[in-house]
Amino acid sequence: MLATAQHAWAGVREDLDAAIARDPATSGRVEMALASPGLHALWSHRVAHRMWRHGGALRLPARLLSQLCRAATGVEIHPGAQIGRRFFIDHGMGVVIGETAEIGDDVMLYHGVTLGGRSMARVKRHPTVRDGATLGAGARVLGPVTIGVGAQIGANAVVVKDVPDGAVATGVPARIRLPAAQVDPGEALYDEPALWI
Repeated sequence: MLATAQHAWAGVREDLDAAIARDPATSGRVEMALASPGLHALWSHRVAHRMWRHGGALRLPARLLSQLCRAATGVEIHPGAQIGRRFFIDHGMGVVIGETAEIGDDVMLYHGVTLGGRSMARVKRHPTVRDGATLGAGARVLGPVTIGVGAQIGANAVVVKDVPDGAVATGVPARIRLPAAQVDPGEALYDEPALWI
């Protein structure tokens, strides 16, 4: 029991530190813990997801917890979604993450992002977002597509095809571009103004 509590507290600290590293507007852990709807949604999801995995009679309470969190934070994460470590949702409002979505480590979403489905069948129908990807405000990633490691999805982009590792996808429908090998990735960001909208 003590080991479980220590593990949970270590995860909370890791989440807080990851959020602080990505949000220059915060003054520290206490402010982030009290005022970040994205973190509140993530922590609620972690509880709901554990309930969901147990199945049976815990699935309905898991769904109710996720809906309560949605009402409180504006972030809707289905309890079946799988989310990795150091995940951060900046601002939070309007984010939707579907049941079969899979999100890796160190992923960042801005407000209004949808990881949605394009099928009513009970199959893998939501995106897989690999480690280190960033999805800009209002981005829509639809269907069982894969967003590659370190990929960047621009604001308001609509993505319905796989995005390779390190690529940038912007527009409606999203156009995919791989930065030139000789370009510094930090500088490449300025080539795509839609990433900053």
